[in-house]
Amino acid sequence: MLTPKQYKLLMFIDNTIKEKGCCPSYEEMKEAVGIKSKSGIHALIEELIEREFVRKIPHKARALEVVRIPRFKPKDIIEEEKKIKLALQNSSAQIPLYGKIAAGTPIEAIAYENDTLSVPFDMVERGEFYALQVEGESMIEAGIMDGDIAVIKRSNVAENGQIVVALVEESEATLKVWRKKKDEIWLEPCNKDYETRKLHPSQVRVQGILRGIMRKYH
Repeated sequence: MLTPKQYKLLMFIDNTIKEKGCCPSYEEMKEAVGIKSKSGIHALIEELIEREFVRKIPHKARALEVVRIPRFKPKDIIEEEKKIKLALQNSSAQIPLYGKIAAGTPIEAIAYENDTLSVPFDMVERGEFYALQVEGESMIEAGIMDGDIAVIKRSNVAENGQIVVALVEESEATLKVWRKKKDEIWLEPCNKDYETRKLHPSQVRVQGILRGIMRKYH
């Protein structure tokens, strides 16, 4: 079993190599592990080499290769991750709250920030987010009701079947299911009383993907 610092360093090296294609610097390792001296990092690396978790790549300065990852995390790491997860669950983030978005007939897109909204941090921990108030009933079969607050992850691409904020003709915004059909984009409602809107790709673009719904009960 690795010590917590050995494990942190090993995982940091592995993640950095996967993301950047190269080994992190000693300064980056010091910051990631919380050690002030390069000698401390050097000692941890030597321990990982001795235990055959990493190896040095010959003829390259500070070049390391991760050989294997331990099957089990140190107990202290597990407890630390539990505390972080609990803290995230109990914390909140502020995101911009814009105007209303149609879930029926499109309305003019609201491009200015009116207010902010407090949302659970784990709902918006990665990426850029904003919120819109839903107006209309075209998405009720997806559990999205008139007056709900839609939490949106900002994006300009979407996969078929995702619920998106679609900007139509650069002036109208609507919340619909996104489908790409040959040479058309279909904006599908989730209510049998509403019709699917079929558009040329030049007429519509994605402005975000639905991440969650918040609702107040009166």
